[in-house]
Amino acid sequence: MYEYKFVKIDLEGFWVATKKPKEDHHRIIEKYAKDGWRLVQIFAPSVSVRAGGVSDYFELIFEKEIK
Repeated sequence: MYEYKFVKIDLEGFWVATKKPKEDHHRIIEKYAKDGWRLVQIFAPSVSVRAGGVSDYFELIFEKEIK
């Protein structure tokens, strides 16, 4: 059996080409890996054309085996 952790990273910026994560996802992944978590997926929610085709955030999904 596994447990899961979801870490939301907001994007900042107004224009599509300039949106950037507010936090460094590399550091977050390394931090969780040191605690035994495994990165499973980076998820970006679907967006509408009116939103410019870009999400306002993405999520890092981690899993760890329950012992």
